[in-house]
Amino acid sequence: MSYEPDPSISRSVNRRDFLRYTGLLGVAAAATTALASCGVSTASAKTGTTLAGSSTTTGGSLATSSITAGLAYNLDTNFDPMLASGAAALALNMHVFEGLVDMDMPTRTPYNTLAQSLTETNPTTWTAKLRSGATFHDGTPVSADDVVFSYMRILDPANNSTLSEFLPFIKSVVATATDTVQFNLNYPFRLFPSRVTCVKIVPKAAVTADPKGFALKPIGSGPFMVSSATPQVSYVLNAYDKYNGPIPAKVGTVTFLPITNAAARVTALQSNRVQAIEAVPPVDVPALKKTDTVQSVEGFDVMFMMFNCKQKPFDDVRVRQALHYALNVPEIISKGLLGYGTPATCFMPTNSAYYQRATKVYTYDPQKAKSLLAAAGVSSLNITLLSSTVNFIEACAPVIKENWDSIGVNTTLHLGGSGGLYKNLVDKGNYQVMVAPGDPSVWGPDDPDLLMRWWYVGQWPQRRYYWDTTPQAKQLVSLLNQGAQATTSSSQKQIWKQAFDLLSEEVPLYPLFHANLATGWNSKQLVGFKPITTTGLDFLGVSRKA
Repeated sequence: MSYEPDPSISRSVNRRDFLRYTGLLGVAAAATTALASCGVSTASAKTGTTLAGSSTTTGGSLATSSITAGLAYNLDTNFDPMLASGAAALALNMHVFEGLVDMDMPTRTPYNTLAQSLTETNPTTWTAKLRSGATFHDGTPVSADDVVFSYMRILDPANNSTLSEFLPFIKSVVATATDTVQFNLNYPFRLFPSRVTCVKIVPKAAVTADPKGFALKPIGSGPFMVSSATPQVSYVLNAYDKYNGPIPAKVGTVTFLPITNAAARVTALQSNRVQAIEAVPPVDVPALKKTDTVQSVEGFDVMFMMFNCKQKPFDDVRVRQALHYALNVPEIISKGLLGYGTPATCFMPTNSAYYQRATKVYTYDPQKAKSLLAAAGVSSLNITLLSSTVNFIEACAPVIKENWDSIGVNTTLHLGGSGGLYKNLVDKGNYQVMVAPGDPSVWGPDDPDLLMRWWYVGQWPQRRYYWDTTPQAKQLVSLLNQGAQATTSSSQKQIWKQAFDLLSEEVPLYPLFHANLATGWNSKQLVGFKPITTTGLDFLGVSRKA
């Protein structure tokens, strides 16, 4: 069976151009190691087992113990990996679903999961041979047709999946045998093995029979299966006893609880109601370290500020820049995160291999902010600032209000859960400015191309901050395409620098800082647990002592 997307369909800015970009050549060291002219051999950091071309490890007897975890985000009602983008859903789905290749989240290392082998036949053809005996949680075998279906439903414009922006290199997907899939590419794409970690394989029959039911209680092929899913209450996973992949479950049950109140989350860990929590508030780190293990891991996670660029005066770049210059970001980090963050001097964090300081860096300059507003003809500006109630964002919002009020901007805070703010206000275009957390690296790869395309190509600029029709937006897409087509790492780096600079000038959506969020866990009870560089908690390969 073969499916082939229509590359002429326009879903986003310059879609036809977007579909022509070639493979990234500035590959991170881990991804580079995984690439070979005749095949890919990737290993799980949790097992140390080389998977390509070898048999996988069969899960042994299942432990009867359980783990309960506290998440900082509410559970929503859509866990379909084609559409799910919430932090909680993605954290849970990594336990339920598998891709052909998955990312070991603590180390950011790709390893084969459903693909027993992944081979580069030629520069524009990759072949995946599926793991023998792999089954979905409903007992049906994982087939090549399921893989083809999983990819093509994402690329179908009617399904409106933002993941499609990550897969423009795919020309067609063909099931050449029941256990073999051939990917035909529009152009050579050296990041293929790491980029496909974004796509989770789903059972065609179950999805087509009941799409809504699948979204609420999904069926995957991973080491854990969904036992129950109650939005905003709990999400319970049981070990899948027929799992034969590289990292079988080591506990019988994992229960995720949405505990959005930070103090309650800390108390839950201290009282052993849960054994791990994400997003430990900085103020609680010293006390929590006395009873549990707490570790802060650097990653991409940001607090960003986003403007409604179709609403005056925020369509004027001088106003957007002014409101950035008016912010004392070091003070915001100090008061809101007790120093657990770094002011943004580029779209990428300073610890990234891809970091290059942007031309425009927004140091605190109230006078410059006032002069820019005056030059734009803006006075008596009233702003309702939407702020997510995620702990570190809510803690920072009052400082933003103080900074803006001090230059004569009358600021009103509107706090709310991220999901509700997007659904009820942002996605309806009924807002002015928003501050919220974000981390596209939850999809796996953290190369600049993927991270920038998540926020600046497709649905975000089209439907959230309304910047997509501007010349600058089109220029950015062109730069991304050029960067992907670059034949040397140095030329690619120069093009990405232009993209970073453009974003720093335009700031339709831009980071204020990159945060270091802490994870807490009971290291006396959890064995093999490691914090990850994104939101969420990873219990793959983790066991619990009695």
